[in-house]
Amino acid sequence: MISAERISTARTTLNVLSVPGTTGEPVLFIHGNVSSSAFWRPTMAALAEAPDTDGLRPLAVDLRGFGDSDPAPVDATRGLRDYSDDVLALLDVIGPAHLVGWSMGGGVVLQALRDRPEAVRSAALVNPVSPYGFGGTTGPDGVLTHPDGAGSGGGTANPDFVAALRAGDRSADAPVSPRSVLRTAYVVPGTELGEDEDAYVESMLSTRLGEDHYPGDSAAATAWPGVAPGKRGVLNTMAPTYFRIDDLHTIDPKPPVLWIRGTEDVIVSDTSLFDLAHLGAIGAVPGWDGTPAQPMVTQTRAALDRYGNYREVAIPGCGHSPHVEKPAEFRAALFAHLREA
Repeated sequence: MISAERISTARTTLNVLSVPGTTGEPVLFIHGNVSSSAFWRPTMAALAEAPDTDGLRPLAVDLRGFGDSDPAPVDATRGLRDYSDDVLALLDVIGPAHLVGWSMGGGVVLQALRDRPEAVRSAALVNPVSPYGFGGTTGPDGVLTHPDGAGSGGGTANPDFVAALRAGDRSADAPVSPRSVLRTAYVVPGTELGEDEDAYVESMLSTRLGEDHYPGDSAAATAWPGVAPGKRGVLNTMAPTYFRIDDLHTIDPKPPVLWIRGTEDVIVSDTSLFDLAHLGAIGAVPGWDGTPAQPMVTQTRAALDRYGNYREVAIPGCGHSPHVEKPAEFRAALFAHLREA
């Protein structure tokens, strides 16, 4: 059984899941965009029951504006720091922790690690956003393709997907309904989600919407594709003009990092189907001017190579959500990492 409680910190009030009866060093699971802590429930239960993990206490947090945490507005000009500072404020309450971040949550972990490494026992990055954000960069070192970050931020969201979220669409009738996106982008198509699927859809629908939340505001750009980051809301926090971690290798101490990724991920990829530049290159977005796609996986590897104390685990046949799609392989890698750390 997993319980939920609201924990007040110096910054906000967060909803936190835990497994009653577990004690020891906290393992804090951090979800990705358009989701919540619900995606971590099976992993938390498995960690609580696994042999040789008695000294670990699984927890999962809803980031602000997701799940049952307070919907505080998001200042995107701070990059992901509104989220990572919330996490660090939670660590002030629960103590130093092993951090596990998925997708956008991986970027939150990277920022927390960069800003306060002494509070992080270890870090696990699960298909994380690139250290140079999402969209608008090229090359392994994340060079901006345009100075204003064109091709990234709140204006890149699919408006039909946002409308489906707003309507609370629980069907699979449209390709951009939350359930359809879950089935085709969060996981490899054909993945059996069983009785958890409805809970994951509800988790996606818990996302707060608007300019202060998802997707955020946007600005016009003179360069293709005509949109640049705004200053508020979720997608702008990952714009490369605001979120950039190119000095992770300078921190001290350097906690061990595990990077787990699915080889068939279509969201975080060197050929991401959510990167407008790649979509332009394949003819899915008109007017493409030759702007190169963002090599997201290559960028993460380059940053971690400089960092040094990391291990990469690539899971074949797996998409964006290894903890959901390939739980046995995912847990084997994660639990071994936690035991070693």
